[in-house]
Amino acid sequence: MNVVSGNSQRGFSLVELMITLTLGLVISGAIIQVLVSSSVTNKLNQAVAQVQESGRFIMGRLSAEFYEVGRYDQITANLDTSVDTVAEAAYVQNHPVAVPGDFVNNATLGSIQTTGGSSDKLVVSLLGTEDCTGNQHGYAPGSEFHIVNHYFTSGNTLKCTGYDGRVLRGLKIQAVSPETVTLLDNVESFQVQFGVSDSIASSQGQAVSYVTANEIEALRALNQQVVSLRWAIMLKSYQNEVRQTQVQKYALLNEASKTMDSAHYYQVFSKTLALRNMKNFVRSSK
Repeated sequence: MNVVSGNSQRGFSLVELMITLTLGLVISGAIIQVLVSSSVTNKLNQAVAQVQESGRFIMGRLSAEFYEVGRYDQITANLDTSVDTVAEAAYVQNHPVAVPGDFVNNATLGSIQTTGGSSDKLVVSLLGTEDCTGNQHGYAPGSEFHIVNHYFTSGNTLKCTGYDGRVLRGLKIQAVSPETVTLLDNVESFQVQFGVSDSIASSQGQAVSYVTANEIEALRALNQQVVSLRWAIMLKSYQNEVRQTQVQKYALLNEASKTMDSAHYYQVFSKTLALRNMKNFVRSSK
């Protein structure tokens, strides 16, 4: 008997292989696109979170420090009385925001309205136990004295230098050198405006207009006081791989708008803060 084996096999045709490969490429491309999109979104989310966290931190710190601008308490404060505190109180309350020429030992130190879109400089006076750097300037622990804080940017870093106001006014010899601390990096711009009251004789302590630092000295001559601060700060992300579809324009306070790159995430934080000590001073001076 003859046995015939009919064990035949049939493979994929060329057309079927081409269709399979094409479908595989399409699916692989879709998966890659999803992964790339997810990576881009993740980087953007990280940049947003980092900038917002930095913004919350710096706005909280500046708010806490600016609340004390113009403060001078002769009743309950633990004053260091090595100088005439009555005269010192009058100086601090009438010069809560310093301008160049206010200090005999540092005539250039003062709040400055810069030009060309550069960051402003802010110099303030208050009574306290330590300056913005934590420096006590050689006074006994807990003793309060005239503090002067200078807020400014260097490169893309917001910094503060603290001074003994008594040294700046020529009332005592410097015992401890001023120090400078970094408050925050990746700061693209820092801008400040000042809310001024009407003449003290008729003011209720409310801001009637907002001006720049170069206008303060002239308004002092009219008995108008700074009673509030308005500031804006623009931060950028650390990452430079953020992919945005188009560049963005930002304008801070009175400044012209600036066009930023699309490889970073930028955000502007701003606040207007009433200086409670100055409002009370203006009201009580009528």
